[in-house]
Amino acid sequence: MKNIVTIGGGTGSFVLLSGLKRHPVSLSAIVSMADDGGSTGVLRDELGVLPPGDIRQCLVALSDSSDEMRQLMNYRFERGALKGHSFGNLLLGALEKINGGFLAGLKEAVKILNVKGEVIPVTADAVNLFLDLKNGKTIKGEAAINRNSMLENIGIRRLYLKPRARANEHALERIKKADIIVIGPGNFYCSIIPNLLVDGIADAIRASKATVIFNCNLVNKNGHTERFTLDDYVDTINEYLGGSRIDFVIFNGKKPSKALVQKYGKKHEFLVPFKKEDRAERKYKVIVTDLLSTALQKYAKADKLAKYRAFIRHDVEKLAKIIMFISEIEENKDIIQKII
Repeated sequence: MKNIVTIGGGTGSFVLLSGLKRHPVSLSAIVSMADDGGSTGVLRDELGVLPPGDIRQCLVALSDSSDEMRQLMNYRFERGALKGHSFGNLLLGALEKINGGFLAGLKEAVKILNVKGEVIPVTADAVNLFLDLKNGKTIKGEAAINRNSMLENIGIRRLYLKPRARANEHALERIKKADIIVIGPGNFYCSIIPNLLVDGIADAIRASKATVIFNCNLVNKNGHTERFTLDDYVDTINEYLGGSRIDFVIFNGKKPSKALVQKYGKKHEFLVPFKKEDRAERKYKVIVTDLLSTALQKYAKADKLAKYRAFIRHDVEKLAKIIMFISEIEENKDIIQKII
C-alpha cells in the first residue's frame, strides 16, 4: 500500500482527500496552521485556540462517519451570537480546551469522526502569516493577505511566519516515509506556501525519496498570481523548497463554461496558462488531462468567506485517479512510451 502525503489546506485539501480516500492507500494530510479568517479567526482571538478551519475540512473529507455527521461538522449558524461559526470549528475548539492542547483534542476528533487516514497540523505552534511588500509595507495575517489584490503589482519581498514555527515531528516522519507527496491545489500564498515556511518541512521534502506532485490551480488569483503560468507556480514552489524537487505537475486541459470564465474574468482571475514551448526543457513532467468538476458549487449563507471561495473546482475522482496513475508509473514504465 502506497504512503501518500498531501500538503496544503482549505478547500483544495478537502477536494484532494475526498477523492484519494476511495483508493487503497495510506493517507496523511499535512495541513497549514496559518488561517486567521472568518470563524477560525474569531475563535483564535476570543478563545486562544489554534486555527481549526482547515483541519476541520480535512477531517470531514476523510471521515467514514454518516452523512449527517459530516454535514453537522460543516454546518454554519445563520443567526444569533454564533452566526458565521461552523459547528465543527466550535467542536475542535472545545476539544482543545478539554484535552489540554490542540493535538490531543484532534486525536479525539479523529475517533469521533472515524477518520480514514491521518490529519496532521504542520505545526502545533501558534503562528501568524506575515508578508513584506517591496514598497516597505507589511501585511499581517492570512485573511488580510488573502484580501489584498496588490501583491503582484507591488511585489513580494518576503513571506514568513511569526514567531518562527517548529515542524510537527509526526509530519516530518510521514514525509520521510512517503512514496508520494502531493502539494496543492489551493490558495497559493495563504494555504500552500505557509506549510513550506515551517522550519524543517522544506528540508524534509527535499531529502525525501518520494515522487513529488504539484496539483496546479485551475485559476489564478487576482493580485496574487494573476500573471502566473504553470512554470511560475513550479519555480516559486521550488524556490521555497530550496531546490528543484517537483517531479510531476497535474494540469487541467479542459475549459470551464464560457459563463464561468467570464465571471472570473470580471474579477481579473483567469485560467492558468501553459504552453509546452514556453520552456525548452523542464526537469518535471506535465500531465494534461480533464480535471474539471461539473457539480454546482454551493456555500452556506452564513459563510463570511463565501465570496472568496472557488466555483471552478477540481473533480475529486478525476484528480485522485491521475495521482494513482502517477503512483504506478514506476511499476508500469515498460509499457509507457512518453509523458510530456
